[in-house]
Amino acid sequence: MEKAHNSFNKNGHIPTSPRNIPPPAVSNDDASDNHLHHYTADEANRISEDVDRFISVISAIDDKSSSSLPEVPDFIKTYSEIIESRITRSRKNVAGDDDDELFFIESVRRISRLTNALSEFSSDARVTPPLNQTSVALQRAMVFLEEEFRSLLEDSTSEWDPQNAQNIQKFSSFNSKSQQEYSDRCAAQREIDTAHSSSVEYPAYSPEDVDKMHEIATTMISAGYETECCQVYYISRRNAIRNQMNKLELEVLLNMDDVVRMPWETLEAEIARWINVVKTCSETIFPGEKRLGEWVFNDHPEIRRSLISNILRAVVIQLLDFAEATSMAKRSADKLFRYLDMYDALQKLIGSISGESYSDELTAEVTAAVDRIGESAVCIFCDLENSIKSDAAKVPVPGGAVHPLTRYMMNYLKYTCEYKDTLESIFAKHTEPDKKYTPPPPPTTTTTASLSSNDLERESDSPHNFETVASTTPFSMQVVMVMDLLDANLEQKSRLYKDPSLRCVFLMNNGRYILQKVKGSPEIRQVMGDIWCRRRSTVVRQYHKNYQRETWNRVLQCLSHDGLLVNGKANKPLLKERFKIFTNTFDEIHRTQSAWMVSDEQLQSELRISVSAVVIPAYRSFVGRFRQYLDSGKQADKYIKYQPEDIETLIEGLFEGSITSMARRKT
Repeated sequence: MEKAHNSFNKNGHIPTSPRNIPPPAVSNDDASDNHLHHYTADEANRISEDVDRFISVISAIDDKSSSSLPEVPDFIKTYSEIIESRITRSRKNVAGDDDDELFFIESVRRISRLTNALSEFSSDARVTPPLNQTSVALQRAMVFLEEEFRSLLEDSTSEWDPQNAQNIQKFSSFNSKSQQEYSDRCAAQREIDTAHSSSVEYPAYSPEDVDKMHEIATTMISAGYETECCQVYYISRRNAIRNQMNKLELEVLLNMDDVVRMPWETLEAEIARWINVVKTCSETIFPGEKRLGEWVFNDHPEIRRSLISNILRAVVIQLLDFAEATSMAKRSADKLFRYLDMYDALQKLIGSISGESYSDELTAEVTAAVDRIGESAVCIFCDLENSIKSDAAKVPVPGGAVHPLTRYMMNYLKYTCEYKDTLESIFAKHTEPDKKYTPPPPPTTTTTASLSSNDLERESDSPHNFETVASTTPFSMQVVMVMDLLDANLEQKSRLYKDPSLRCVFLMNNGRYILQKVKGSPEIRQVMGDIWCRRRSTVVRQYHKNYQRETWNRVLQCLSHDGLLVNGKANKPLLKERFKIFTNTFDEIHRTQSAWMVSDEQLQSELRISVSAVVIPAYRSFVGRFRQYLDSGKQADKYIKYQPEDIETLIEGLFEGSITSMARRKT
């Protein structure tokens, strides 16, 4: 059989029909399909070359009148039949090879160009039959490609499982063999994505299928079927994301009214679930949609940007509705950390939808939601000032122990400073940059009135002053304000104690607790700084000195030698009175201060050691010098109740707290 090939002759004339090949006798139903079987791949390729040359010839004609158009060759009809036959065979599941698939895509693009070129001569009656033929073939091809596009998008993605994504089997009217011609364009990008495939397997498409989608999308858009192409892609990907949201239970997120009225315990659980959904969207779903859109619509950035943004918008809006409703709920201190978690989650969401593949409008909507959450967080943290000021207890804590307000505020600040970077960013954006911090006035209680001039100078540079902290950012200023208000509140509470010694123990306990919390939290320490810690230690040591002076000076006065020896003779009545007063005073102190609580073991030990260092040597010296002046035997034991070793043992029992109400507290 001679080759059915139309080519330009040496004179440039375009033959109008295949040479010496009569048309086959076939039925109408299978005409195109059987006709194609008469042509080998080489023959089909040569016809394609003829079509290309014909397109070049008529495209170069400036005068689009009928007189300038050459005769339309017969191979145009043949070429239309080849395309329709390929569609028929595919719908009958007649397998083709990779070259056949590539030839079909190229043929559809070629007949699209041919149809466009012929349409410019539509006023020529000779063009009507071939133009109708190519238009019908093109339309059938577009319908077929639309079906293939939908099949590729929807097949294999109904169930996404990251653990089994590598094993998902795919089916399409295209066969699943590698298409080297399709994949060369994206080879470099695929190498990058493959490196991350172990952690990200969404959406679950093979590289070959993605390449096919790209070729189909490019072909449909170039043929003027952009709307159909985008509609199929949008609906398929929207449904795929909706399935994922159903798995994450996003679809059952409550409306704004329900959120606002919801008890905090219930809402907190909903927020945790919401954060999990946002994290999955930010880390998996949205980046996956971006990668897929960039591959499929690589040649059409504007279409890609619009599609990806519209696909993700519905999910983003639903997430933002919940966030906005949460920010409208009644504010309280215990909600701060969940708000900060939401803020961080939305910040990551912004990162996942930023870039040239997304619309600026979508990013702006999320940014606005982030700002609202940030404003709520700032208001909650700043409300700590009112919480401290309103805590005006009228009953002192038993035993001078650490006040519950101190424990709550320091633990709260510890957890808050774990979000330091987030809060620094929020406060920098939502507070006045020129706002000047003014610390509260220094306390004027007896505990500070008894300080020496040097101590007062150090106290003026104490942690109560803002300049001692390491950072001057808006957030750091707010933390310092809270700390200063807490100090002022504790000074007020110390006045509830009538015993000056117990007042000192109370301030010492709370001051030490605050210092240890700051030292034990790198985040708070970073805010407050080492200078603040050193000066806080100075203040606590001063409380220690004040306690020792208030309590044990009167004990030491009992052990004074003044007036006990007159002209070398002992004043026995006065000596006996001194021993009696010492014993009664020490018993009273021991009985009282054994019930006082010092929960910090190191501070407790330091107190006992310092008391022993002052009292025991003085008592040992007093007993050693004056015991001889008392009558021996029972009379000496009557006035000398304790030996120095006994005093040391009793001092070790101080600050343990009462058995019933002052058990050792955990810090």
